[in-house]
Amino acid sequence: MGRRESSSSPTTDQIEIKVHSSRRGDNSVHPDSVGPTPSTTASSQPQPQPQRHRHGHGHGHRHGHGQRQRQRQNRGTAVAAAAATTTSREEFRPFRRWVPWLVPTFVGINFVVFVITMYLNNCPENSPPCIATFFGRFAFQTLKDNPLLGPSSNTLMKMGALEVDKVVHEHQAWRLFTCIWLHAGVFHILANMLSLIFIGIRLEQEFGFVRIGLLYVISGFGGSLMSALFIQSRISVGASGALFGLLGGMLSELITNWTIYANKLAALLTLIVIIIINLAVGILPHVDNFAHIGGFLSGFLLGFVFLIRPQFGWVSQKNSPPGSISTTVKSKHKTYQYILWVLSLIILVVGYTAGLITLLRGTNLNDYCSWCQYMSCLPTSRWKCKADKMYCESTQIGNQLNLTCIGNGRSGVYLLSDNNASQVERLCTRLCN
Repeated sequence: MGRRESSSSPTTDQIEIKVHSSRRGDNSVHPDSVGPTPSTTASSQPQPQPQRHRHGHGHGHRHGHGQRQRQRQNRGTAVAAAAATTTSREEFRPFRRWVPWLVPTFVGINFVVFVITMYLNNCPENSPPCIATFFGRFAFQTLKDNPLLGPSSNTLMKMGALEVDKVVHEHQAWRLFTCIWLHAGVFHILANMLSLIFIGIRLEQEFGFVRIGLLYVISGFGGSLMSALFIQSRISVGASGALFGLLGGMLSELITNWTIYANKLAALLTLIVIIIINLAVGILPHVDNFAHIGGFLSGFLLGFVFLIRPQFGWVSQKNSPPGSISTTVKSKHKTYQYILWVLSLIILVVGYTAGLITLLRGTNLNDYCSWCQYMSCLPTSRWKCKADKMYCESTQIGNQLNLTCIGNGRSGVYLLSDNNASQVERLCTRLCN
């Protein structure tokens, strides 16, 4: 808002009112001078004259000490106005700035979990040969087993990796949450944690730990849910879904708080380009882009719920000093913000409920969407998306299934509730991987 000046009704002295705009949205009106105030009179008149104060319109200033007295009065008024403006600038803070601690805590938790995973992996004892054997039991699997410098698939499974068969048939839905704290290797965790630091700390400073914590965890769950609905033959780990949720939240926050931003179009285009580039990387092989998409959509909707800001006029009115004149703003939020809040909440509840019901029924959405597979991996002349067929020898006695992978010779014993061919195929793929 700009400066706005108005004059009072005609009297012997004019009363000037100014709107100080030390912050955007500060609509408070502060009196610049209303006759000789006590502080001004004290500074300009060493010997007070009570009769001048009783009249209250400043007649003594016009017929008293002349031009010298007016100069003193003007200097006193300027000092008082400057002090009032400085006080207003110091006291007016449109939005609270939070000290970020939750995002650094999340980063620390992820690294601690990775160290524990590598400790339990114990490659030299459980599955030699290994890489970097000087680390002892923290040595990495070979690049053929894990090119990201990390543990084996079996160790990740024990730690809580997302595996659809265990979620559906063994009622381990908690894996939808635990998998977002696991990482497949050193390169994987470094890339994700650096992204979390750059994105998450800024958001926590702006909106606080409660909102960003909920946004991170719920978006991670949404990414795991979508991954489980489309990718059912491989395990999945990583915080990428939660990170894409933060990107989605940034986009919806920019939209719902559109009026408070300068250069909003440039900010919107920059954010969209970043999101498109990151999603495009997901079409490479061995990258779970469904987790990225599910996390982004969840975060985009959650941003309308958690990252909504009040109107600047409402904040200015709330922070105005007592006795000041301000523009009355009745509503804390704009109408379109309330509409987006309600619609997003409904879509989230319906989408998560329908997704969980579909998953627990053992449905593979690829059977109903033939082109959806290309959203996670786009085949080219340089790589193929479908993994090589895994072959296993199997013997079954009652509900007990014995599988042996022909490729690596590993064996496993499983209990099956029914003779499901697709379930046996998934078990063979997991065993051979």
